[in-house]
Amino acid sequence: MNISARLTDERVLDVRFGDASLIVDLMDGRTISAPLAWYPRLLHASPDQRAHWEKAGAGYGIHWPEIDEDLSTEGLLRGAPASRVG
Repeated sequence: MNISARLTDERVLDVRFGDASLIVDLMDGRTISAPLAWYPRLLHASPDQRAHWEKAGAGYGIHWPEIDEDLSTEGLLRGAPASRVG
């Protein structure tokens, strides 16, 4: 049996922001930090809009209803910026 599979839990614990970063704490103790510039909707959102997030996808995703932004922990761990539309 693979013990590391039991020790990782990629569900969202908390979301916060630095001056230029999105910071996501995971249930297993890891912290992911990514540049806000990768996520234009979050970059241009107000602090209140950024603070209004909810867990999605059984805890493996984050949804900001006021700005219609969705991110997954899988994408954040891969270092995937938001796709460019248009």
